Amino acid sequence: MSTVATRRPAGTTHRRAPEIIEAAARVFAERGYHGASTQAIADVLGIRQASLYYYFGSKEEALTLVCMRGVEEFVEHAAAIGAGPGTAAEKVRALVHSHLRPLVDRRDFVLVFLRERHLLPDDSRRRVGRLSRRLERIFQDVLEAGVRSGELRPGLDCRLVTLALLGMCNAAPAWYGKEPGASIERIAAEFARLAIDGLAAGRSRSKGGR
Repeated sequence: MSTVATRRPAGTTHRRAPEIIEAAARVFAERGYHGASTQAIADVLGIRQASLYYYFGSKEEALTLVCMRGVEEFVEHAAAIGAGPGTAAEKVRALVHSHLRPLVDRRDFVLVFLRERHLLPDDSRRRVGRLSRRLERIFQDVLEAGVRSGELRPGLDCRLVTLALLGMCNAAPAWYGKEPGASIERIAAEFARLAIDGLAAGRSRSKGGR
């Protein structure tokens, strides 16, 4: 696929850029990477396929932009929570809610990131991977701070707990919307309660666990 001379470099801004990337996310989410095409993206927008070259030069580049946009929002919101005030429990609740909230208004980006990022070119996959590890680090830092303050159990393996929390959140898109009454607020509250009840210091073990 060739590009036109007026193509804008990837990552630059333009008034239609958000609309273009949202259309790409929608097509990838509905059809998967292999079933998608730049023509399908153009059809969603009602424009000529050649016009897309102003924004990205290939389907691979479109997937990169969608995945980067998805993970950047996760990291940005999580970083603000991690650096803000509050106890470890309060931050865990906020982090879980922040991680699940995009399922309401950014679901296509979430689905594409979770399902298709392994198909990214090596360089793009490394960039997305660095952001994913930064997100993990924010969760882990909150947990480690809670251990140091005595709020969370001593000896907690914060790395494993981080991976478990994110794994639990990342599994939700597979069934969100299919369970009656399971709003994002309710799911986030239950996930956070489940995590915090198991992490808090000073909780007595059940008789069966003694």
